Amino acid sequence: MSSWPIGVFTSVDAGLGVRLDVVQELNIPTVQIHAPHQATRTEETAKNFLAETSAAGIQITCVFGGFDGESYASIAESARTVGLVPQATRQARLQEMKEISDFAKQLNVDTVALHIGFVPEDRNGDDYKDLLTVTRELLDHVKSNGQSLNLETGQETADHLLEFIKDVERDNLFINFDPANMILYGTGDPIEALKKVGHLVRSVHCKDGKWAPESERGTGWGQEVALGQGDVGMETYLRTLKEIGYTGPLTIEREIPEDREQQKADVGAAVRLLEEIRSKVL
Repeated sequence: MSSWPIGVFTSVDAGLGVRLDVVQELNIPTVQIHAPHQATRTEETAKNFLAETSAAGIQITCVFGGFDGESYASIAESARTVGLVPQATRQARLQEMKEISDFAKQLNVDTVALHIGFVPEDRNGDDYKDLLTVTRELLDHVKSNGQSLNLETGQETADHLLEFIKDVERDNLFINFDPANMILYGTGDPIEALKKVGHLVRSVHCKDGKWAPESERGTGWGQEVALGQGDVGMETYLRTLKEIGYTGPLTIEREIPEDREQQKADVGAAVRLLEEIRSKVL
């Protein structure tokens, strides 16, 4: 695969991301996929989806986990419900992520990813230590499937994410870098963060966003916008990816499923923008 093939976030059972027919229509060669619901996370689903993508010449580069009960209605709600962090669902979600890893193996995909949630600040606390134990158990299962696990950025500062990864003490834990999330959650300048964590970045999202008003950062959402219309600075982002030696897919994420036509138009415009910047930067 050549450097920086274009990608897009899609879904097996038409939840998050663009539909596969849009991927084909826009001639996008790679996809990250959101794992299907438990009932459809079967060998037959994997076989059919792999046949469909293979026939279209599309490579699946990563399978993302997600869970029922997660809510992004507010930053506080995200902290309460997202990922492996909520204690009440931690063990059940660990089991589900193991199953998602098994599903990814059936798709011949060597990378799984997820939002782990808001990692507790107190590194000496019992909650943090239990999260380390659960993450290690997941990583050992993922490794048995010949895979690595990428944590999506945004909910922690770059420094705290690096601390957590170091404390986990596993060699198959990496980062899926999403620059817009740093802005949306108010956790740090995305370019500075990318330079800090770059040695662990194994996959990326190309997504854009605008900062919340300064008085609301960290408590109120920023705004996701079409690629090139926000505060990330896409040319600077790609130049920084080049600096850190990243050569993998540039995976577009545009989450407006309530307006599929606008989503398709925004993804098409993002493809053109990334191709233009790529030809200038590489």
